Amino acid sequence: MDEISSKQDLINYFEKGCKKENRLSIGVEHEKFIFNNLTKQRVNFETVSKIFNFLEQFGWKPIKEKNYVIGLSREGQNITLEPGNQIELSGSKLNSVHSNCSESYKYLYELRKACKKLNLKMMSVSFDPFTKLENVPPTPKQRYEIMTKEMLNDGKLSLHMMYQTCGTQINLDYISEKDFIKKFKLSTFLVPISIAIFANSPIVENSLSGYLSYRSKVWQHTSRAGLPKIFLEDMNFEKYIDFAINMPLLFVIKNSKHLSPERKKFKDFMDGKLSILKNIKPNILDFKNHLATIFTEIRLKKYIEIRSLDTCEWDCHCGGPAFYVGLLYGNLNEAFDIINKWKASDVLNAYVDAPKKGLNTILNNKTLLEWGKIFLNLSKKGLEKRSLKNDSGKDESIFLRSIESIINNNKTKADITIEKFKNNKDLSFLYEKT
Repeated sequence: MDEISSKQDLINYFEKGCKKENRLSIGVEHEKFIFNNLTKQRVNFETVSKIFNFLEQFGWKPIKEKNYVIGLSREGQNITLEPGNQIELSGSKLNSVHSNCSESYKYLYELRKACKKLNLKMMSVSFDPFTKLENVPPTPKQRYEIMTKEMLNDGKLSLHMMYQTCGTQINLDYISEKDFIKKFKLSTFLVPISIAIFANSPIVENSLSGYLSYRSKVWQHTSRAGLPKIFLEDMNFEKYIDFAINMPLLFVIKNSKHLSPERKKFKDFMDGKLSILKNIKPNILDFKNHLATIFTEIRLKKYIEIRSLDTCEWDCHCGGPAFYVGLLYGNLNEAFDIINKWKASDVLNAYVDAPKKGLNTILNNKTLLEWGKIFLNLSKKGLEKRSLKNDSGKDESIFLRSIESIINNNKTKADITIEKFKNNKDLSFLYEKT
């Protein structure tokens, strides 16, 4: 692979991500905690290996690192492991939310079968409600060994992010740089609303944390994460590249080994100043690896990644993808015109408040509940306009029902969990039924 000779090579990389308007795809990634049903402990890597072995009967192929199976792949999908053995599905790029949901449900059905066979239980919340950080069993992936050391340099809750959180991520395309600028800004300005609507992590170590989305609080105190002020400006490819190449490298990969670059930036790598690699220059694969170590709420690869949602169960899992598809693909201009009048400082203040205050957070003189109603309506119109229907003739707006329930009742998943916990002090209801 050719080495990177200038910043223009990186601009070209993002430009190659532009898709035709009729070829826009949707990718969904989501994570789950798995617990041992007998001990109530998070599963260790040995148990994960048994899960992977069981899943191979459904056509999943093993992905190996050294002698370990650290993931599975099947038809453009990957099952991967997070640092504390959270199991993640990275789905295929598909053309409708119907297809995303079918893909997820098929995977969850298979995972549920594995759990039943091995006497395990799944949980779809975004912060482990039981386990102390020091008791989370690690996974043997090389990159996590380096990350565990390096991430402590900044961000006091970085290890909590790695070992104790789960989230949902939505990957959406852009058709041009101009289209990217609008979609990136809209996604960034919607982060507080996203946090509030999808809040589902109020419990920490068997107690109320005082937050509706403790996951979001953790990510706000994580190295290389958060919502940089520059993201609230009109971001273009070059600006994002400047942001990315001036961020320290987390690791570099040489001969399948992950090496620590000792706080050097990607720009130093481009300038041939990495002595650990004998001053060779990076190629595009190195750049792709670096982009994946930026943990901000919104992220750019050859598509836009929206990462500000708590995870949830089957009944609401498709709500987040539907909400964002309706806005970014179905009703971009109308949604953009609203947020384009907001002040960046107000968005940042709401971002800080949203994990605790949820839908009561104020942004531009309205609560996030009021804004939620406005954007939900725009999303619904956008999905109806897309008019992509399932076999029953229903369009993608059917997947907004869970959000409609949250908005109409002013009650998030987190609020429901808090109510139940206050009533009986028992958290076993958080386990999914197998």
